[in-house]
Parts: sequence; structure tokens; C-alpha cells
Amino acid sequence: MVKKILLLGSGELGKEFVIAAQRLGQNIVAVDSYEGAPAMQVADAFEVINMLDGEALDIIVAKHQPDIIVPEIEAIRTERFYDYEKQGIQVVPSAKAANFTMDRRAIRDLAAKDLGIRTAKYLYAGSLEEMYSVVEEVGMPCVVKPLMSSSGKGQSVIKCQDDIAKAWDIAGSKGRGDSGDVIVEAFVKFTSEITLLTVTQKNGPTLFCPAIGHVQERGDYQQSWQPAVVSDADIKVAQDMAAKVTASLTGAGLWGVEFFICEDGVVFSELSPRPHDTGMVTLAGTQNFSEFELHCRAVLGLPISEITLERVGASAVILANHEGTNPYFVGLEKAAAYPKSDLRLFGKPTSREYRRMGVTLAYNTVGTNVFNCVDQAKEMAAQVTVKNK
Repeated sequence: MVKKILLLGSGELGKEFVIAAQRLGQNIVAVDSYEGAPAMQVADAFEVINMLDGEALDIIVAKHQPDIIVPEIEAIRTERFYDYEKQGIQVVPSAKAANFTMDRRAIRDLAAKDLGIRTAKYLYAGSLEEMYSVVEEVGMPCVVKPLMSSSGKGQSVIKCQDDIAKAWDIAGSKGRGDSGDVIVEAFVKFTSEITLLTVTQKNGPTLFCPAIGHVQERGDYQQSWQPAVVSDADIKVAQDMAAKVTASLTGAGLWGVEFFICEDGVVFSELSPRPHDTGMVTLAGTQNFSEFELHCRAVLGLPISEITLERVGASAVILANHEGTNPYFVGLEKAAAYPKSDLRLFGKPTSREYRRMGVTLAYNTVGTNVFNCVDQAKEMAAQVTVKNK
């Protein structure tokens, strides 16, 4: 049966979701705050609104009468989702999940206080004055994040007293939504970071993808690889944590659950109720279904019997280094010449410093060294330069 899906947020992750959904015959309306967003380029229809405007959101929902609402970003008036569910609209994964995970306070308190899951020590601050005392209690170094943001936006590390005011300003200018509060986390001494893509189904067991390793800079991922090099014991702990949190939040869909792997065990970091940027490595054919295909199948209630590792692979980001319009790419021929490779260009209409404009992908057979794929993906990305007309 064809469903009308309202996609709220139309970036590169949304674009791949639209492609996966249309391959299954679905009808997609892509929504974002600007025209020409990546997912709009492949959707059946699009709308341009400020999704933090609850009335504008209500109007779009009433106009299109969707069967399913799929949020792709945090900056949405998510409290409206409860009303939409009462109207019989399926919210992905659920109204509760969308509301909790769009707010770091809600999801962190759920994990640490309600479910007893191990997290970094953390406190909240609602003003610069309060942040000074909170940093003193948490200790330095520590990480500061807006309560609402995505892809590391507004995140910074405090190493000394002089960093506190700067971190407060960064969080205030780069955060999303209308909450000015921040979360201050103790710095975790980790050996690696992983994303555990977790799939909850309407009528089936919770499934886990092979863990994905990743490297971040400026709070945003730079490379990711699958599978991550993690012990079976740590993977089991991470899976148990992910299952516990997703079950509490309810609903069907794919979740990106992030963990720190430390010498003394696993620490829960964050959770996104949708495909994860580090999961773009699955576009290299590392799994029998990409993360976007898994999300779509779970949303539509199609059974997923298993998730299997088909290749080892890696992704690396292609970044812009300046602000401009009508971006184009130089060096694609060199990047595309590598064996066992692929790439994705997102089609964003504007560029800015460090904006993610595409990814390179490298893969090899199962059992080969995944870090060779990482090196190749990085080399490929280095061949590509973003310019503006």
C-alpha cells in the first residue's frame, strides 16, 4: 500500500531515505527551511517552512494529510507530534521518542536516572554565571553542548577558565530550537567511539548492525568505518544499553546510538531516532541493507529477518572551505578512479566553511583490514575541492 510520508528535514540523510522509500513505491513530501534542500530534489513534493513554528507545521500536516511523519532533524516543534499521533498519524519512531531525543536533557536523564545506564558525569546550565559553577563541579576538561543541536553544532571543549565564556557563546549561536540551556559533560577518556545502528520493528525483534567506528572533529564526524574494532563483550553491553533505551522510547525505525569505548567498559553518549551521519558508510554496500533501507522497512512495517555484514568499508567527508552559492566540485575524476570505491554528492545549493557537501566510500571483502578502506576514503576526499561559480 502506498503511504504518504511527510519528511521533516531534507538534508543528505533525508535524501537517501527518500530514494529508499521511493524504491518501495512510497510518496514523499520533503520539508525544510530553504528551497532546494537535497531531499527536495528527489521527493514527490516539497514545502518550505520554519519547523519551529508550530502553526506552520499544523498547516502543512492538515494540507498533506500524511500517513507517516518522519523527522530528520532536531529543530522541530516536536510537542505537536502527540496531537498528530492522536489524529492517527504514525510518527517515527514515536512522538515520545522524537520529543525525548530532540532534547539532550530528556534523553540523558532517561538513560542515566530512569534506566540506570552508565553515562559521563553531567550537569546543566541556564546562564553563563551558572555555567562557571557547573564547570567547577564537573571538572576540566569538559564538553559543552546546546540542549538542542545536531552533528556536533555548538559543541566545544573547555580546557581552562578562559574557555568557559567562549563555549557559552558558541552553544548559544550554534544551537537549535529555543532553549538557551546547555549540558556540561565530564570529558570521557575513551579508546574509541562507535555508533550502534539499532532497528526496532513493529512486529519483530530488535536488530543491531555491525558497530561503526568514527572520528570526529569540531563535534562532527570526519570518517567512519564498519565494522569497528571492538570486543564482543563491549558490543554485548552496548547492545543491551541500546535495546533498553529504544524500548523505553517506543516505536519502529532505525536509531543511531553512540557510545564511548573505554578501558573500563562502555559509556552511553547520545542517541538519534533516525539514520545517523556515520552510517553513511553503509552506502558502500557493507550491509545487506543500507541504514536508509532499514529505516524505511521498519517505518513501513516490512519484516527484516537479519542484518548481515557483506563488506568492510569506510566513508570520509568532502567539506567546503568557504561560503558561497552554486557550489561545484573539482577533482571528481581523480576521486572516482580509485578501485572498490564510490561517492555521493549531496547537491546542497550553498556552501560554508566545514559544511559537509559529500562523502567518499571505499570497500573491500570481509576479513580484510578496514583501516585500509579508511585511508583510501580519506585520500579520495582529499582529491575533491568545492568551488563556487
